[in-house]
Amino acid sequence: MRSQLNKMLQEQEENEEINMTPMLDVVFILLIFFIVTASFVKEAGIEVNRPEAATAVKKERANILVAISDKGEIWINKRRIDIRAVQANIERLKAENPQGTVVIQADKKATTDVLIKVMDSARAAGVFDVSIAAQEA
Repeated sequence: MRSQLNKMLQEQEENEEINMTPMLDVVFILLIFFIVTASFVKEAGIEVNRPEAATAVKKERANILVAISDKGEIWINKRRIDIRAVQANIERLKAENPQGTVVIQADKKATTDVLIKVMDSARAAGVFDVSIAAQEA
């Protein structure tokens, strides 16, 4: 009788193994969670030569980037847009991220006329936290 019991226990121990599937599922779910929630670097669409400023401060959580080229072209989300469409685009981006702020990346040679129109459009879209990008001197 004892030998049968020992034999059954040995067979049961041999059949037991560690199941890694639940742990791997949790790791993959965490990986997906962190990828989805990570903040990615956003680009306006073009490179601009920003002016230098001695008081330039890096702005955290600047989610709505608007670039103005030296020729007065306006770029949002890697697309060139007309000045009349700036307000609608900023409203859409603001709806996606209500805490987002607008940062205007104007080229050194861009006219202040275009810059002021973009700022007015941002404020008309309901975003009052508007900054102008500059390089640290």
